[in-house]
Amino acid sequence: MERRELDLRVAEELWLFLPPSLRRAELRLPYDGTSSLGHVVESAGVPLPEIGSLLACGRPVTPSYCPDPADVVDVLGMPRPQRVPAPLFVLDVHLGTLARRLRLVGVDTAYRNDLDDDALIRQANDESRVLLTKDRRLLCRRGLWLGAYVRGSRPDDQLGDVLARFAPPLAPWTRCTACNGHLSPVGKAEIEHALPPGTRRSYDAFARCLACGHVYWRGAHGNRLKAIVDRASRIVSLDRAG
Repeated sequence: MERRELDLRVAEELWLFLPPSLRRAELRLPYDGTSSLGHVVESAGVPLPEIGSLLACGRPVTPSYCPDPADVVDVLGMPRPQRVPAPLFVLDVHLGTLARRLRLVGVDTAYRNDLDDDALIRQANDESRVLLTKDRRLLCRRGLWLGAYVRGSRPDDQLGDVLARFAPPLAPWTRCTACNGHLSPVGKAEIEHALPPGTRRSYDAFARCLACGHVYWRGAHGNRLKAIVDRASRIVSLDRAG
């Protein structure tokens, strides 16, 4: 049988998904002549949710397109900010710190540390949430309606990446970082019996989660948390302005 090959030009921002030997501007990959373009690209390592568009000889095509070996295919990254039906997210078990930071800035973020891949996909699909993950294989699951790979290993970098990609509306200090519930102001007299003595003496403004009852106040970590909120606001403002 005649050996066939397909020429691909992969956008540089997608090179992190390719094996080191394939990280270059133009690739020539084996092609059986019958597989869809989406299958070819994912077999090279790039998850389809990370692809903004596919072009065959300059023409927009879908992942189901069966390319001609003479095609030169451009694989382009997702434009930023990426528009989604609603800025709702669910995070995999490895992104707990990112989940707390997204909630801190008021982004609706579902997270549990005991869900397997199938449960995460079900929740993403049932609640129309974007699944955020560091697991490339999870993004390639056919049953997932929408997902995104989180770039960066540090929580600061991960938060910046998600905010730059989706530019969600922010509402800092309105969500419980523990459970994602909504916060509501609560009078000190109503909860002071449950406060440590030092907190009772030093603070007067409090909020309580309407879902789990957790009580919040601007404590010793207030400046650090404010710095996270201020940076998040700048990132989203720049994205929207661009």
